[in-house]
Amino acid sequence: MPGGKSPKRKGDEGEREFKRLMGGERTFWQPENSKEKSHGDLINVPYIGRGEIKRRKGGWMQIYHWIENNDFLGIRADRKEWLVVMRAEDLKLILQEMDELKQVVNK
Repeated sequence: MPGGKSPKRKGDEGEREFKRLMGGERTFWQPENSKEKSHGDLINVPYIGRGEIKRRKGGWMQIYHWIENNDFLGIRADRKEWLVVMRAEDLKLILQEMDELKQVVNK
């Protein structure tokens, strides 16, 4: 993967874009070597916690195709746990509905 300012700028913009959409705080911690575990690009994202943010020019196009007419996509590699892929806007709506329901229940 080529290095330099452009990939870093693209990654930083992806983090800022996701933060605007879902909230949370950007971290600026980077592992000093490849053996260190990442602490995530965003932390304290309401209800969902910590996450890595990745952007690719043409990456994951098959995922976009699969989810096109669906609400979510369940994916799993052999001997790994299930992952759920969904549009961030849909997740945000679900979380807002849960928050509203919680407020009604707590009245």
